[in-house]
Amino acid sequence: MECLGFNKLPEGCVSTILSLTSPPDACKSSLVSPMFRAAAESDVVWERFLPADYHDILCRLVEPLVCSSRKELFLRLCDPILIDGGSKSFRLDKWSGKKSYLLSARELSITWSHDPMYWSWRSTPESRFSQVAELRTMCWLEIHGKMRTQMLSPNTKYGAYLIMKISNRAYGLDLMPSEISVEVSNSTQVCNGTAYLRCSDSKNKQMERLFYGNRREMLRSRVIEGDGRVPCEREDGWMELELGDFFNGEGDEEVRMSLREVKGYHLKGGLIIEGIEVRPKDSRK
Repeated sequence: MECLGFNKLPEGCVSTILSLTSPPDACKSSLVSPMFRAAAESDVVWERFLPADYHDILCRLVEPLVCSSRKELFLRLCDPILIDGGSKSFRLDKWSGKKSYLLSARELSITWSHDPMYWSWRSTPESRFSQVAELRTMCWLEIHGKMRTQMLSPNTKYGAYLIMKISNRAYGLDLMPSEISVEVSNSTQVCNGTAYLRCSDSKNKQMERLFYGNRREMLRSRVIEGDGRVPCEREDGWMELELGDFFNGEGDEEVRMSLREVKGYHLKGGLIIEGIEVRPKDSRK
């Protein structure tokens, strides 16, 4: 850096240059010299890393944030924070500053979720939301979510993920694949596939094989097989199932996400839904 004469540049000029990089690059540059450290800490740099609508997002927070600098605000927003009366969670990707949202189960359309015979709503300390939805027993599983693409970062590839758990008492969830879909309105972007809501309990699997027998293969023949995705573990203790992805340009369309298993007509239960997360696909975890 010294041989290129960067340390001879005015601090404001260095801040402008750093604002054109990325949050990790700005943090690394602070190690170069005291002048670079001051430039990397400036509001000029971190204002650029915040989304253009961050003032609107701050107005939607359940609990207000008090920050002494734009850098502190950016870092605080990289942790999930409740917005819109607690019905959604928001965070920034720490590598790129791009926006992610988690729609709570209450924000989703879950068939017959209002009927306590089929679904129960309860609180759990593992969830950031006040309530999660647990499937008690029914033969028709249908979950839909939607949001406006204008809420997201432009020119970014996003993935949609069902955030879920499978209880120890679960049954019938992976007898046949569920159909998953992500679709953007007024575009050709449609992502369809299949997924298995796997139960990790080997005893449950043995019981299902005994109970359902050869009916499992008969049920699966009713669905056009796709890639057969399965949930994976998250760091926060939940599981996630990718429903699909889409590219968000600069318009304002509606993106619709769904999981459906309506062809088996067999009883199933034990699925716990926290919500659907929409986040950049190229973010590092």
